[in-house]
Amino acid sequence: MKKYFTSKFLLLLIISAAISCSKSEDIPQELEINDFVWGGLNAYYKWQGEVPDLADNKFSTREQLNNYLAGFSSPNDLFNSLIYRPGEVDRFSWIVDDYVAHNNSLQGIRSTNGMKLIGVRYSDGSGNIFIVVRDVIPGSDADTKGITRGMIINEVNGTQLTSANVNGLLDPDSYTISLADYNGGNPVANGTTIDLVKEQIQENAVKIAKVITQGANKIGYLMYNQFSTPYDGDLNNAFATFRNEGITDLIIDLRYNGGGSVRTATYLASMISGQPTTNVFSQQIWNDKVMNSISNRDFFLNYFTDRLRNTDANGQVIIDEPINTVNLSSVYFIVTGRTASASELVINGLLPYIDVNLVGTQTVGKQVGSITLYDSDDYTRTGPNFNNNHTWAMQPIVLEIQNKDGQNEPNGYTPEVILEEDVANLGVLGDPTEPLLARTIQYITTGSRGSSILSRSSSLQKTIWNSEMKNLDYNNMYIELK
Repeated sequence: MKKYFTSKFLLLLIISAAISCSKSEDIPQELEINDFVWGGLNAYYKWQGEVPDLADNKFSTREQLNNYLAGFSSPNDLFNSLIYRPGEVDRFSWIVDDYVAHNNSLQGIRSTNGMKLIGVRYSDGSGNIFIVVRDVIPGSDADTKGITRGMIINEVNGTQLTSANVNGLLDPDSYTISLADYNGGNPVANGTTIDLVKEQIQENAVKIAKVITQGANKIGYLMYNQFSTPYDGDLNNAFATFRNEGITDLIIDLRYNGGGSVRTATYLASMISGQPTTNVFSQQIWNDKVMNSISNRDFFLNYFTDRLRNTDANGQVIIDEPINTVNLSSVYFIVTGRTASASELVINGLLPYIDVNLVGTQTVGKQVGSITLYDSDDYTRTGPNFNNNHTWAMQPIVLEIQNKDGQNEPNGYTPEVILEEDVANLGVLGDPTEPLLARTIQYITTGSRGSSILSRSSSLQKTIWNSEMKNLDYNNMYIELK
């Protein structure tokens, strides 16, 4: 069962505001974007009631509001001034000046040469860093040129990498990387250089789906990298394979999954557990204005579902098919410090119903979700009086999400089996000998929660940077605003 906010509800909120935000009003053109920013946050921002300048009674006339808006030199400045305790309470709201790139990012489309990278400091204390390839997108330029997981890069365009220059060196559409040997955490160039070029790529969120047999255990393994609606069908197909193969156990690898669609998270949880559609998967807590405008509490509940049904922005059906569920009473998740938002939601939503087991390291802790707001009367992309004079959009935090028992973990989930990835021994993703997967298989087959029997490097080094931090959808969880 799906529940989304309708345009009628949006208009109700707008009408209820002390200052109407209709485009029919006399708003100076130079203030249109700032008016959109203030109006959208006034209607939906999770902490609207905590920000004095967003109060419904802050301005008694349009002239007062216009004068206030004119005091900010850019939409960014206004937006940032209205964020509640940024970096402490609100760590995840953002605004963009290009909603096309923003929307592409939410769908897994971005300009990339295919490398996903992590940065690590040299062991010698020099302040230099090296970057390690943790994954490569199939079919990308990096893939076709032989870049593989575990390769080490110490220079870009002949310049030694540091924490200060890494983003700038990797920003251009093309550059040359120099490969290096690990050398105990102080990499040494090995003379290999590779020229790489970026292109627009849409990555399939279903990275790996396979069945691993270990004695009497038939283990389904899914590496899933983003809760991306274009690949809901691929996700459902993976579970059809698991069901047809008669798996006894299931591993969901979310180690690099920063989140995405709440709807897709509901689909995945339903595929895993096959809960009745009357069971609550999650519940949403919005700001007081939104909560008080809807008397039916059921409106804020997300239920498990037995059907996958997605539509586009115009309401046209894209996919409509039964959920393929494996009906398991337990599941194993591989998680890390890159596991966030919708990934954590699946863990949290399943906890009241089945046995949930975690292997890896502590997750991010993101129990809040966002919506995309556009400059139209109802803040949707297809709403009336859509403003074509600019391409700004916002992704503000608008809700806290909890499981059926009202619980979540704002500090992240700590696995019962702790094992970090070692840059000196990353292994091959999907291979049963890859350290995190091997440890999870061991957990399944023996029940052991103790120290790993796998060898680990004594020089385990902490990751200080990763290339996905610059992505617009980094650690994002959102609902589709209809």
